[in-house]
Formats: sequence, C-alpha cells, structure tokens
Amino acid sequence: MAYKKSLPIEVYDVSDVERFGQDETLILEFPCDFPIKVVGRASGDLHVQICEIVCRHDNEFSAETRLQCRDSSAGKYQSLTVNIRAVSKTQIDAVYQDLKACELVLWAL
Repeated sequence: MAYKKSLPIEVYDVSDVERFGQDETLILEFPCDFPIKVVGRASGDLHVQICEIVCRHDNEFSAETRLQCRDSSAGKYQSLTVNIRAVSKTQIDAVYQDLKACELVLWAL
C-alpha cells in the first residue's frame, strides 16, 4: 500500500479578502491596461450593464476589442473580462465600487 502525504489546508481570514486592492505595495505605472474579471448570472442585461459601468470610467473602452465573455458549462453564469485603460488607482477603485453595487454582479476581481 502506497503512503500518501496529506497537505495542510490553509485557512484564510475573510478580512484579508475585504482588504484586497488596498495593499500599498502594488505598483502600477499609469496609464496602463488593467483587466477586471466579472462574474454574474447569465443574462443579456449583464453584458450591457457591465459595459455601461466601464464606459462611465473609461471613455476609450470598446466592447469589441476590450471585452471577453464566456458562459459557464451549464450556461447559468457568465464571466466577462474587461480591459480598462486605467489612469489612476482612484479610477480603478471607482470601477470596482460601481461593479460591486450592480445587482447582477456576483463578484469582480
């Protein structure tokens, strides 16, 4: 019988997740392309609302060239990757806040 070594399970503090993006050691040179992954329930409205939110913060955003969309295998969820042209951390934070406020968005990274 072969012996298998079990690996320890890591436990994450939820407060670490809430502080995501607040780490001052993250270095970005602005302007830069910044990808944001958004997941929500599959709906035609999700795509439209995400584009509206992003366009409020990035007037150069074009869904044709800066948006990728993928359905889950069962078709219940959609993931969208939007690449914004970020000019400041404040802009990025504002995009995340608006995405978080959108009722169709389950999460954004």
